[in-house]
Amino acid sequence: MNEKNQERDVYVAIADPTRRKLLSLLANAEELPLHELTAQFQMGRTAVSKHLAILKEVGLVADRKVGRETRYRLNAAPLREIKDWVTFYEKFWQDKVVLLKKLLLEE
Repeated sequence: MNEKNQERDVYVAIADPTRRKLLSLLANAEELPLHELTAQFQMGRTAVSKHLAILKEVGLVADRKVGRETRYRLNAAPLREIKDWVTFYEKFWQDKVVLLKKLLLEE
């Protein structure tokens, strides 16, 4: 299944290392213009724009026009879904480690 045909969600959006780097850059700034984001990658403006469009589609990035420039900012709210999912499994594994320690102490 190619990427254009997949229903995009937050998990798909952050699966790509380029998009994760974009999120990281945006997390460290209030807002960044496309040209500053593009300067951080060895790819063209169009490729970076496509990655930003995917992030925007799932709500992780918002943009606004300032004259002829497009500026981007992070909207981290959709990442809560991932945090909640990881937290569930973190507790699962912590419980398993506690059980393993208990079994090892009994032996």
